[in-house]
Amino acid sequence: MSRSGFDSPQHRIFAMLDADGDGAITRAEYLARVDRVSSAMGRDARHPVVAAARAAHEAVFQDMDGDRDGRVTFEEYRAWVGDDAFERSCRPALGSLFDVADIDADGRLSRDEFVRLRTAAGNAGTDAGAAFDVLDTDDGLLYRDTYLASIKKFVTTGSSPMAAAYGAGRPVPSAHA
Repeated sequence: MSRSGFDSPQHRIFAMLDADGDGAITRAEYLARVDRVSSAMGRDARHPVVAAARAAHEAVFQDMDGDRDGRVTFEEYRAWVGDDAFERSCRPALGSLFDVADIDADGRLSRDEFVRLRTAAGNAGTDAGAAFDVLDTDDGLLYRDTYLASIKKFVTTGSSPMAAAYGAGRPVPSAHA
């Protein structure tokens, strides 16, 4: 595959989710996102919002794992990802991580909360700060709908202001064909 193929949104996201770089996303790798975010936000693993995030992520993993072998290959991920999958399972899962980070449950994240969320989810902290800056339109806060709309746009079209801040034009650190 050409290097430009590795720069696709699907490769970027897959590489971030395949934490050990072995070419497949395991259930443990995927669910660890919830643990990392809840820990970064100081949330107890038994908190109801963390339990809801875990359930939402479990549903996404089951949805992605087309052959039900407990591992999601890039081919499975590529066949699964898109607008329908985003609305069916990604939106609830990503929204649940937002909720874990939204300590006061007001539907908004401060810059610090956003950076902690995105860093724990697998993005570089400096890039997360830049992403917040492009998404915050006027009041120093990021709203849940704006956050989810930006991620959906990147997943389904390959571009978004948030993705640009994350360096969508830079090579993927580890990509798997």
